[in-house]
Amino acid sequence: MWRRGESVALITLVRLEGSSYRKVGARLLVGADGQYAGSISGGCLEAEVVHKAPWMVRSGAVIVRYSTLFDDTAEIPYGLGCGGTVDLLLEPAGTPEFQSLMEALEASLDGIGSRVVTWLPEAGQRLQRVINPPATAEVPGVFAETILPPQRLIVFGAGDDARSMVEAAALLGWRVVVVDGRAQLAKAQRFPQARLVLVAREFAELEGLGIGAQDALVIMTHSYEQDKAWLAGALKCRPRYLGLLGARHRSALLVSETAAALEWSVDQVCEQLFAPVGLDLGGDGADAIALAAIAEMQGFLNGRIGVSRRMTAAMVAAQMKQGAQKGSSQGSLQPRCAL
Repeated sequence: MWRRGESVALITLVRLEGSSYRKVGARLLVGADGQYAGSISGGCLEAEVVHKAPWMVRSGAVIVRYSTLFDDTAEIPYGLGCGGTVDLLLEPAGTPEFQSLMEALEASLDGIGSRVVTWLPEAGQRLQRVINPPATAEVPGVFAETILPPQRLIVFGAGDDARSMVEAAALLGWRVVVVDGRAQLAKAQRFPQARLVLVAREFAELEGLGIGAQDALVIMTHSYEQDKAWLAGALKCRPRYLGLLGARHRSALLVSETAAALEWSVDQVCEQLFAPVGLDLGGDGADAIALAAIAEMQGFLNGRIGVSRRMTAAMVAAQMKQGAQKGSSQGSLQPRCAL
């Protein structure tokens, strides 16, 4: 909409008192034909502001306050019930301020974050905006924000179940990269929601991705040897989240062998690894596994994780002992599916 020159106004939630469905920084881009992208509420305010925004910004940017507080439930304003007050910045499209912000938002999709400081149109002050300014003290009438890139998820494995994982992550707006050594599976047309699909067999081939501390990784190739290679490389990158799909004994064997290969303790590996990946939500099939995994990632990345199924060194030792008693070996595990 913006690149096509069809937008007429941008709406940003700049202040919040009480409860609200969206957080400060939420945005809504309004098109000339009544179309819009984004949201500033749970759907309660959108119709109101999309209808009024084009004429409200004719003379320039304005601040509009909407209250969701009410005493008589028979007269709920605009169908709202959050119990808070929101201040919205409405600004016209096509201005230098609008252009600079949209370019910063676009750059974030490519992994480039920025600091944005906006002087709000209040108390006789006109709207002004600076991208990546020197350190600025927070003062009344100034809206300062950091625009971070969307969470990046790197999925190692391009099987059919990986498609559900990619779709679920894309719904959250994450940037998804799919990696697999099998060219017949690692095809862009199989993963239309992924930003990048790569054929790679060695972790060294992924140097250009710059995998690091802000990334989330999940390993799900269903190949024991591939999983072991990806796990060793992923651990050295120390990502924010690292999940491993597979049965508990298979995961224990991978952890044990990878720890030995890296000359790490089993505890060191377990501290960085979620295995088996995902919250214990129940269900069956690729969609249920994707839901459990994405829910665990979302909770952990936002500091809200509850009960997970992370392995410990004691659990690994118990699984290895149990496997030895049953006569299991790496060789017998290799041809089996990780599920």
